[in-house]
This record gives sequence, C-alpha cells and structure tokens, in this order.
Amino acid sequence: MQEHFVDTPQQLKQLCERLQDSPWLALDTEFIRERTYFPHFCLLQISNGKEALCIDPIRLEDLSPLMDLLFDKKIVKVFHAGRQDLEIFYQLWQRLPAPLFDTQVAASLLGQGEQVGYGSLVQKVLGIELEKGASRTDWSQRPLEQEQVRYALDDVIHLGDVYLQQRAALESMGRLQWLDDDFNMLADPATYQIDPESCWKRVKGRQHLKGVQIAVLQQLAAWRELQAIKCDKPRKWMVKDEILLEIARRTPSDKTQLLKLRGVEDRLVERHGEDLLQLIKQARAIPKEQWPVEKRSKRPSPVQEALADLLMCALRILAQQQKISPAIIAGRKELDRLINGERDIALLSGWRKSVAGEVLLDLVEGRRQIVTTEGVPRIEG
Repeated sequence: MQEHFVDTPQQLKQLCERLQDSPWLALDTEFIRERTYFPHFCLLQISNGKEALCIDPIRLEDLSPLMDLLFDKKIVKVFHAGRQDLEIFYQLWQRLPAPLFDTQVAASLLGQGEQVGYGSLVQKVLGIELEKGASRTDWSQRPLEQEQVRYALDDVIHLGDVYLQQRAALESMGRLQWLDDDFNMLADPATYQIDPESCWKRVKGRQHLKGVQIAVLQQLAAWRELQAIKCDKPRKWMVKDEILLEIARRTPSDKTQLLKLRGVEDRLVERHGEDLLQLIKQARAIPKEQWPVEKRSKRPSPVQEALADLLMCALRILAQQQKISPAIIAGRKELDRLINGERDIALLSGWRKSVAGEVLLDLVEGRRQIVTTEGVPRIEG
C-alpha cells in the first residue's frame, strides 16, 4: 500500500483526485479537546485499500478538495465509532458525509462485542495486534514523529479490511439493511446541532430542583453553553454544574446575595454578575405553565417490575436466536417505556421491531406468552 503524509495544497488536490473512483473510503480523525468546546482538528486519515493518506489540516488552510470525496454519494465512508469524527466534519462544513458505515455499530450486530474498541476489533477480526505507544499523542504538535504517523495510518489501513469482512458477513446473514436506521442517524445533521435551551437536562443534580428553580436553571445553562461556544472553552470552565445548581436553588436578586453562595467566586460576579441576575429575573417572570418540565419515569409497580422481568427473559430468548447481544436490541429502560404505553421508541422501529419489538409488544398486550418445556422457556402465540 502506498502511504502519504499530505501537507501541501498540490499533494492534497492530486491525491484526492486519485481517490475519486474508490467504492469506499476508511476515515479517521485525530483531535484534542481538553481545553476547548469544539474539537481541535489535527489530522485526517483516509485509505481506499490501495493508498493511505495522513492529511495535515493544521498546515493546510484550504481543505476544499476533500469535499468532492467526503460528499460523493457513490462512495461509502467507513468509520469506527465515528460520531466524534462526524462532529468535526459538521463543524467544518455544516454537512455530513453519506452514505456511511460504522464498524463499531456493525460489530454489535455480528456478535463481535458491544461498544468494542478499534484495537480489539482488529485483533478479533484480522488477528492483528496494533501498537498502542502513540495513543496519548498531542496531535497538535509538529512535526509528528514516524511512530505517530504509523499509529495514525494503521487506524484506516486495517479499518478497510474490517469493513469488507463485516459487510460480507452481514450480507450473507441478510442483515446489511438492518443498520440503515443507525447509520442514517449518524449522518443526520440534527444529531450534531446544539440546542442551548435543552442543555439544562445535562446538568448533574437537576432532579433536586423544582418549580421556578428549573426555569432559572434552563436560562443559566443556555447562557453558559453560548458563552462556552463563543469562547471555545469547555462549558464547565465557564461555570461548574454545582454552581449553576446553587444559583438556581437560591435565586439571588443582587450581587451581594450572589457572592454569598457557596463556590461562587468574585471573578464570576465581576465578569458576569449582571448577566446572571438578569437571567434569574427573566426566569422568575416566566408563567408557571411555561416552566420546563423533565419527564421522569414513574416508579414501576410490583406488577410492572414482574412484567419487565418477563420481557427481559423474552428478549434474551429472541437475541439468542439471532446470536446477538440483547443489549443492542433494548435495555431495561426501553422495556419500561414499552410497558408504560410508549410506542415511539427504537424498539418498535427498524430491524429491532422485526427481530424483537413486535413479539415483546404482543407479550405486553396478551397476544403471546412464555411457556417452558422441560425447563426450557420459549415464546408461543
């Protein structure tokens, strides 16, 4: 395989043109994010099975030649656990490559492991043990050492071989289309769009707030998110979760009260005190019927818990028949939602519905039952 480190515009243009007729491309990115809100894009690796490229976005100001490749509908883009890689592309171009294939998602459907890491999957499928020495590299530093480039290239050279084997296995099992919904979700821009008004739902400890306190938290969390985006800093560097919660709980009305809150630093009040107090005032003025509400699952009754146990037993039976893990079909929370009457759930769409969802719904609604013969459970009806 020909290998290239690409850091000039002419190289990039020529090599992208040479990859134009590839039926698939294996892709990976290297980035750092410890000190920023957005990932700092440091390296892009591409392979078509014949050539492998390490593309340096730090030295290349214009990456537009890549767009003809990444957004070509005739080329399948192959990732492993590609969500963060795709987030980078969305951040750069407000578009996402499609069609795509994710080998981590496919692995769970082939019994190769749930949330399996790339190195483990390569070892399992190809019998190759990858070097891990460069896994803690600061990819923003230049020049990169040969060992680091080798590590980066291996991420796509072997990814293509894994993809080809997985695709052949899925086709032989009649399961290739099962993953369409999962891959379409990864390629949906809505997956990567930021909604500041919903960020309060990620604040740890929010369940201890009530009433107008939640409205205040919503305003504060949205403000923090926008500040983090503007400054390109981690959101918790702006204000920690516990500080947001304390402000929302106490709802101070002036800077003196704000400064008395545990953990609130003078610097925060000096820089943003007026903004925070204005947000609190705005939230308190919101009519009660417009306060945000987080749907919380009711504590299941003993009967519902027993039914969930029964469904879990049925799920294991159905998963064993397909030789896949029950966890990829549904978890306990999803079964609880089914029992509570929810029907707009992943279990009742796509391949999950045909493999298990319909049967489990029949069990809930009494059209099927679990029976045992000589101690072996089976589903009848």
